[in-house]
Amino acid sequence: MTDRRDFRGYFGQEPAPCWPGGAKLALSFVVNVEEGAELSIGDGDPRNEDTYEIREEVRGAPDLCMESHFAYGTRQGYARIARAFERHGVKATFSACGRVAERAPWLLRDAVARGHEVSCHGWLWERHANMDPATEEAVIARTHAAIAAAAGVAPIGWHTRSSPSAQTRALLRARGDFLYDSDAYDDDIPRMEGSHVILPYAFDTNDMRFSPGGGFVQPRDFSDYVTGAFEQLLAEGAEAARMMSVGLHLRLIGRPGRIGGLETLLAHVAGRGDVWIAPRRDIARHWAAACGAAA
Repeated sequence: MTDRRDFRGYFGQEPAPCWPGGAKLALSFVVNVEEGAELSIGDGDPRNEDTYEIREEVRGAPDLCMESHFAYGTRQGYARIARAFERHGVKATFSACGRVAERAPWLLRDAVARGHEVSCHGWLWERHANMDPATEEAVIARTHAAIAAAAGVAPIGWHTRSSPSAQTRALLRARGDFLYDSDAYDDDIPRMEGSHVILPYAFDTNDMRFSPGGGFVQPRDFSDYVTGAFEQLLAEGAEAARMMSVGLHLRLIGRPGRIGGLETLLAHVAGRGDVWIAPRRDIARHWAAACGAAA
C-alpha cells in the first residue's frame, strides 16, 4: 500500500540538536492577529463568525457584540502582549490576516519596530480546505501584498486557519517568496520539502484553550500546562532536535485576567542559555541552512 500520509516521520532517526549556541530547544511565540478579519455580515461577508467566548450566532444581521469582542484585541490586548515581550526581551512572530493589515497597519508597523516578525495568516480568518486553486492563489497573493505594504517588510511565512487545502503548500512554494509554512501539527521537529521549511504548530500549548470547553480558566492553567510541555521538550532536546510553539491571540491572552499567565511563562523561559527563543523566520532560516540537510 502506498500511503499519502506519513505516519513515521523521524521515528528511529531523529536529527541531533542543532540550534545556535548549543540550545536544547527552539521556542517560538506566535501571536495570531485576526481582529477585523473574522467573518462579519457588517463587512460584507456571507455570515458572521461564531467562534469566541460566546456561542451565539447572529444570522442575517451584523453581530455587533462579536465585532466588539474582536476589537478588544487591537484596542487593548496587543499593547499588553507587546509590553510583556518587551519586559522579557522576547521576539515573536505576529501572524496576521491580510484584512487586518489594511485596517490596522499601525499595529504591524509597531510590531516590526519592536523587532518582531510579521507573517501571513490568510486574507480572512477562514479555512482554505474547500478553495479552488485559482481562488486560493489570488488569496495568497492579496494577503502577501497587504502584509508587505502595511509592515514595510515582505513576509516569508504562512499559516492557514485550521485546515489548508490540498494545494496550499504547492501554491506557496510556486511563488518563491515564502520560506516556510506552519500548516502542520504532527511533530516537534521541523522538516524540509525541497527548499521549503515546514515548522510544526500546536493547538494544545495555545491560549485558544481559554475558549469555552478548552480547559483553561485561570492564568495558571495556561502557564502550568505550557511550562510542563516546555520542560519535557527541553529534556528531550538534550538528545534530539526539538522545537516548541506557543500560540497566542490578542483578544484572548490579552485580557487582564489572563495576561498574568503569559508573564509567568515568560519569566520561566526567557534569558536561559539552554533555550533559543526566536521568530519563526529565524528558526526556518537556521533549519534550512544548518539542520535540514542532516535531518
